[in-house]
Amino acid sequence: MLPLAERVVQAYGGADRWKAATSVHATVNAWGFAFFAKLRGGIRDMHVEASLETPHVVSWNRGRPDLRRTFDGRSVEIEDGVGNITALRHEPGRGFPYGRRLFYWDRLDEVYFSSYAIWNYLTLPALLMRDDIEWTDPGETTLEAHFPPELPTHCPVQQFHFDRDTALLRQHDYTAEVFGGWAKAANVVLSHSVSDGVPYPSHRRVTPRKGDGTPRGFPLLIDIRIQDWQLV
Repeated sequence: MLPLAERVVQAYGGADRWKAATSVHATVNAWGFAFFAKLRGGIRDMHVEASLETPHVVSWNRGRPDLRRTFDGRSVEIEDGVGNITALRHEPGRGFPYGRRLFYWDRLDEVYFSSYAIWNYLTLPALLMRDDIEWTDPGETTLEAHFPPELPTHCPVQQFHFDRDTALLRQHDYTAEVFGGWAKAANVVLSHSVSDGVPYPSHRRVTPRKGDGTPRGFPLLIDIRIQDWQLV
């Protein structure tokens, strides 16, 4: 593991804590222009359970526990309160960003996007310990990830910038290819909270990214707030 990666893992509670866990649970709220532009309302008071080993996410609104959303990396589905599958799509990433998805997303599109995105966000620093992601260090406080095709994520190559002193995540840069190759985003961590001694990014703000890598002030693409976070 690269020296910076080791510092980051230690800053987020240490390798032993993460290796002993199987999933991350949290409550997520996310809204912003990225959702509204696709005629979706965003995520409100959503309980999320994200596996650390595979891209598997189960989520449901705390006010509607009878409607469960599941993403397993290969398909997305929505179940009703008695376990009946009411909506299902295999290979949910196929077709983005073209056709009708240029203009609107349906429920399963939103489940696909929000599930793979939150899986990536919640599982750092476990991502640093995966054998199937190639990590390089192009800068003193930057790690670059090369994701394999089988892992659902925003784009194949992404950069993560960390605080020089604390080694906590400061900014995550990527191209949100579900919107298009033009969608270069700066995902800025505004604050961390602590759960059982482990810090986690609790407030993120996603805006377009300038050519020099700095975030633009507007528009607010997505505001992400995470609470009730715990390693399980």
